[in-house]
Amino acid sequence: MRFQLLGPLALSDGPDTVVLQPSKPANLLAALLLHANSPVSAEYLQRAVWGEEQPATARAALQTCVLRLRRLFSKHGVTTSIEAVPGGYRITAAPPTLDLLGFRDRVRRAAGLDRDPEAELCALRDALSLWQGSLLANVRSVVLHRDEVPRLAEERLRAVERVCDLLLGLGRCGEALVDLWTATRVHPGHERFHEQLIEALYRCGRQSQALAEYRRVKGFLLEELGVDPSPSLRRLELAVLRGEDLGPAGPAAPRVIRGETVPLPAARSALAPDAAPSTAPDAASATAQATASVTPQGASPVVAVSGTPAPAEGGPPVAAPASAPAAGTTFAPVAASRIEPVPAVPHFTGRAAETAALTARLTAPPPPGPEDHRPLTVLVSGAPGIGKSALAQHAARLARDAFPAGQLLVRMTRADGEPRPADEVAADVAAALGASGDGRALLILDDVVDADQVRPLLAPEGEAGAGPGPAVVVTSRMGLGGLIATHGGWVQRLTTFTEAESYALLLTALGAERVEAESRAAHRLAAVCGHFPAALRILTARLLTRPGLRLSDAAAWLGDDPLARLTLTDSPDHSVTGLFDRALDRLDPRLSEAFTHLAQGPPMLLDDQGPEDEGPVPEAVREQLADAGLLEDGPPGPYRIHDLLRAHVRRTARIRDRRTEKV
Repeated sequence: MRFQLLGPLALSDGPDTVVLQPSKPANLLAALLLHANSPVSAEYLQRAVWGEEQPATARAALQTCVLRLRRLFSKHGVTTSIEAVPGGYRITAAPPTLDLLGFRDRVRRAAGLDRDPEAELCALRDALSLWQGSLLANVRSVVLHRDEVPRLAEERLRAVERVCDLLLGLGRCGEALVDLWTATRVHPGHERFHEQLIEALYRCGRQSQALAEYRRVKGFLLEELGVDPSPSLRRLELAVLRGEDLGPAGPAAPRVIRGETVPLPAARSALAPDAAPSTAPDAASATAQATASVTPQGASPVVAVSGTPAPAEGGPPVAAPASAPAAGTTFAPVAASRIEPVPAVPHFTGRAAETAALTARLTAPPPPGPEDHRPLTVLVSGAPGIGKSALAQHAARLARDAFPAGQLLVRMTRADGEPRPADEVAADVAAALGASGDGRALLILDDVVDADQVRPLLAPEGEAGAGPGPAVVVTSRMGLGGLIATHGGWVQRLTTFTEAESYALLLTALGAERVEAESRAAHRLAAVCGHFPAALRILTARLLTRPGLRLSDAAAWLGDDPLARLTLTDSPDHSVTGLFDRALDRLDPRLSEAFTHLAQGPPMLLDDQGPEDEGPVPEAVREQLADAGLLEDGPPGPYRIHDLLRAHVRRTARIRDRRTEKV
């Protein structure tokens, strides 16, 4: 049996976990575990349980709470006992039986591996994996949240900071960026994270973004706290402005500019870019140009435009192993590129009509026409996390017999969100298609941002009469109306699941026996997720790791704070909040500000009239937000905001206001 403190207070036994309900005994247990193996005075325990204003019978009630905990331990076979000691109580635990002690033990062992950065990084990642979400979310103790939770959070921040130092030192800047984007937004006043982010951006060759990040944190510190950036941050900005070489990033912390000036090598034109993959707009234009360069003249490629690659409907992206090509594939994946065989989508459910329509389009013969005939365009778009890429990949796999030369998934962006250069994608696509066999191939260009990224693909080039070129599936969050206007085509825009589709996904992922035993609770879970595919995939992943958790208990737990709990604790990047944050980060700052205003205001702001005291948000702005997948079609009204997205914006604003409140 194991106690869990680094998240909701819980008892776990192998795969079975019991999350304690908020209660006075839960407060008492948390206070004892936070000071495990040490005597804790009765006075402190009383304050932890009842707060500063205690009832007259607090001491007797404390004894009752101890008895209730002992009965709970006996019920669940917990061998640990709560001992009465002079003046208070003590609970005994060890790293295997208390996650907090396990975390500290792993951090200590990691510190002893400082001569082996890879081993230290692995040990720290292992330690951080013990954190299971919002700290003591089910413990209603003002004293513990005021005095203990910040101290524990600081221990985690130090570990995350060290992980990022190690990644930078190992040259894995792109991987560090993934952690640092989240850390800087969640902890805007933690300057060390900002230093690391700016350094990582600069070492990736993204000087302008590094300077923009410095200006952002400088504005925050001046506006909210009335202070200037730290000397080390200012020195880092100066080095970036001068284009100085930061030198090798040794894994020992901290390594960023210590006051000395490092000369720039004479032949140096830019910092060596990081090779890590990414996810941003212009990547798609790369693939567009790439395919244009290998499409024979007179070809009639089919272009399907859709969304972000996922392991399942609406799920987070998963790279498929290059060693598992689709049936009929005759090419080899390009080494060290972002091109691979189209992977299968596990547990794909729903979207029956959309799948049939897209498969029919992909397998239809190319339309006849002259050599300059524009290719057929199929546009599949929608909100981030709505399952566009899953649909594209699933339909491609169903249509694989129509593509004897094979199917390729081309990721247009890197893992840190940045687009891949067009010439890089063109070279990769040309190399991959050059190794293909006879017949037509299928390309899925993943995550297109604007029409200009696709248009070059639709300009026929190559040898006349060479037959149909590759069919191309492009995934995008944008509506790409400009592409439809200039090239024509067929539009397929995805929305949230129906109630039946959500239930079917739960049945497929969790098994009929578990879901049908609590069908009402399953429907409640789907409703709390807003029938949003990405949220449902994250939820099912969490429930699969806890097979003993009743769906009714999960529904109550999730309903308390769905945004905080729709995340995979061992992979924090796979979260609803992270998905929304990345989507909002792509917006122009003015659009982002307008969307925040809409989400925080009354629904009337989405109407053409708007409230009398404010008036409407301009229709052009609303159209742009709808095109970006952040506004959904009504009813009610012409537009609406998904409940999860609206709650995320409001929650983010509350957190920001709380953290920046002036004393």
